[in-house]
Amino acid sequence: MPGLHQNGRPLALAPKMQWNDFMALRSNKNCEALPKPGPNGGARTSPAAGERTDNRKRILLVDDHAVVRFGIAQLINRQSDLVVCGEAEDGSHAMAAIEATSPDLVIADITLKDSSGLELMRNLKAQYPRLPVLVVSVHDEAIYAEIAFRAGALGYLMKQEALEKTLVAIRRVLQGDVYVSDALAAKMLQQRIRGQVDVQESSVEALSDRELEVFQMIGQWKRTKEIASELHLSVKTVEYYREQIKRKLNLRDASELTQSATAWAAREVPV
Repeated sequence: MPGLHQNGRPLALAPKMQWNDFMALRSNKNCEALPKPGPNGGARTSPAAGERTDNRKRILLVDDHAVVRFGIAQLINRQSDLVVCGEAEDGSHAMAAIEATSPDLVIADITLKDSSGLELMRNLKAQYPRLPVLVVSVHDEAIYAEIAFRAGALGYLMKQEALEKTLVAIRRVLQGDVYVSDALAAKMLQQRIRGQVDVQESSVEALSDRELEVFQMIGQWKRTKEIASELHLSVKTVEYYREQIKRKLNLRDASELTQSATAWAAREVPV
């Protein structure tokens, strides 16, 4: 992995550095300045957006937390072969930024502002099938990684992982290879060998991709109309998914569904 440098001197990363540790980078006045946010808090791109002025791989960051984008951008922009070409906090601005910047890689979260990262991945798979996507998220990889891969992602990295693994994941996905954690890789291999899913795994995994998205949004106390609007579905379709979720999770009524979804969301998506 290429070394990090600051003022011409090597900058060593601690072997166990975690995502929380790079928050200290915010106070570093020598960090490269990123372009100011676009109008309405949407996508922002580099001054030379869309223009190929060097051989560095261009990366678009899509995350609804500005501090996360900042930290990842500082890490990437310290590399001699990588550069952040733009940022966005939701799916619509991400699609506009891709058109403007022509990135080599998109780093996206599962949960975005007023939109779904999974929906973004499906759109990218349809419109830009050769554009690789690396998911960097707090969501449990045991549940969401396979869903993200089906949606079009090529790699999955949890934000709890050591910081230096981010660069490993980026370069592996840029090469066209799949990236998952060692633990998840071992688990997936065991499942493939056994030809079945571990019986101890959460019953939530019985839900389809769409059902899981709806279940998560119910856990965020979003109403049926809100869910339908964000997922671009009809209200009747969302109501159908609600019934399917109750059936699969053995929930008697809407109250139990809300309680179960809220408890699950609190565990899977820590604030």
